[in-house]
Amino acid sequence: MTKAGVERSDAPPPSARLRRDARRARAARAWRMPVIPTVIAVLCILGAGLLQYPSIAAWFSQYEQSQRIDGYSDGIRDLGAGTLRQELERAREYNAEITGGADVAANERLPLARDTEDASAYDSVLAADADGLMARLKIPSVQIDLPIYHGTSETVLRRGVGHLQGTALPVGGASTHSVLTAHRGLATSELFTHLDRVEVDDTFTVEVFGEVLTYRVVRTVVVQPEDTEALLPQAGRDLMTLVTCTPLGVNSHRILVTGERVIPTPQQDLDDAGKRPDIPTFPWWVVISAAVISGAVLYIWLSGRPARPRLAESAGSASGVPDPSVSGVPDASAQGVPDAPAQGVPDAPSPRPDQQTGGDPRSG
Repeated sequence: MTKAGVERSDAPPPSARLRRDARRARAARAWRMPVIPTVIAVLCILGAGLLQYPSIAAWFSQYEQSQRIDGYSDGIRDLGAGTLRQELERAREYNAEITGGADVAANERLPLARDTEDASAYDSVLAADADGLMARLKIPSVQIDLPIYHGTSETVLRRGVGHLQGTALPVGGASTHSVLTAHRGLATSELFTHLDRVEVDDTFTVEVFGEVLTYRVVRTVVVQPEDTEALLPQAGRDLMTLVTCTPLGVNSHRILVTGERVIPTPQQDLDDAGKRPDIPTFPWWVVISAAVISGAVLYIWLSGRPARPRLAESAGSASGVPDPSVSGVPDASAQGVPDAPAQGVPDAPSPRPDQQTGGDPRSG
């Protein structure tokens, strides 16, 4: 058997070659997981999540606070008018027995009560639930709507606003000065973060056991730790001060926002009492997160797609004739090789001299 015959016998049959080429073509067109683009996309998602974490945590914190406020409002509506009047009277009697006042220590997040009476008696007044919820604070100018609890323990201030024990309970009255305090700048909750934006003549309201008290801001000031005179009661005035720490992370000073009672209570505030909180607002972080994740998935999918063939390759494959520029076969005309004459078509004979001059061959 000749060598050519051996080579022809060893070569795979055409059907096997076609199946193998088809498998290779399918493998080349298959989507593959790209490693580097996947890592980049995951890092982008993690970065976006890290940037949005404060907003997400604050949204869930506001949602929890709004649920507590709803529960408080529903519980107050279930109490009879007589029970509400009795509880408010007990609070006023408590206020008449205390001397009031508080100290604000340096590098402390919370004011310190000057008078520490029996804790059990304090906790039993205006106790709407087992957690010590007593009232609701609303500051429309900075979209604050928070529950008010007894005391200023760390547990309380993680959930909302704390009433400073030793100062008047927030039920109003001449010569009283209530002090409410909350954290500022927490990563998981806003609370009093924007209290520094409250301005003079802004108003805030306290809903407490069926009563609505409106206060107009008369002073906003940043004080040194030893300046405690601003928290003392003033004869004949019905005052309430909101306290938080500043600067953020340093806590060496205090922001005091003091309001004086507005009598009579504005009708709009009375009409809004007991309504569901307007916060949290629409969770835009959901839209942003969905957009980031969708963009990352699309980026990974596009990166894993096989490269599309060039137009010339596609045309050559469709016609069965390889493109010289793609296959690497040089063009004959590009190397100076003259074109071969067409096969099967004889060249036309050259004209005779007499035909070129147009004369008669017989003349002569």
